[in-house]
Amino acid sequence: MMRFTPKNIRRFLRDESGSVVTIPFVIWLPVFLGVIVAGMEIGALSIRHTQLERGLDIAVREVRLGTGENIDHETLKTLICDNTTLLTDCQDMLRLEMIPMSMREWDEPARDADCYDSAEPVRPLRQFDPGQPNELMLLRACYKYKPITPVGSVGAAMPKDAEGYAAIVSFSAFVQEPY
Repeated sequence: MMRFTPKNIRRFLRDESGSVVTIPFVIWLPVFLGVIVAGMEIGALSIRHTQLERGLDIAVREVRLGTGENIDHETLKTLICDNTTLLTDCQDMLRLEMIPMSMREWDEPARDADCYDSAEPVRPLRQFDPGQPNELMLLRACYKYKPITPVGSVGAAMPKDAEGYAAIVSFSAFVQEPY
């Protein structure tokens, strides 16, 4: 075992045999760390989006089955959040928009989702119309979350609100069954 004496330490500091490897290591380390962090961010985004899609699909299936109960906004939000395991603070960060669509006179809904903005006071729903029997409904869910690395390559490219929340938007369409 080598002793840490001043003579050995001076010899170690003067040794230049590892300098050939140091320069490429210093150049490539940030690149590899950036790729790893970007992969983590994309993986977390993918998992969150999959969870939101799953919760929305299960909730819409419950609505489509038409068990006779009138499902309102809070019940639908609870159904979605109960079927997602990884969406933190789901009840507060999820915003739903239900839009009746006409199959005969098609009018495309607004492209921008009405997402919860934590910088603003609570505002009423933009549109949540439970619809009539045999009516096509578009249900759009928007979930806000904080990215893992807001200044990383992927996190910095995401559109964010004033408090740094990014949004995931999912939608589903269904036809209201007659009672």
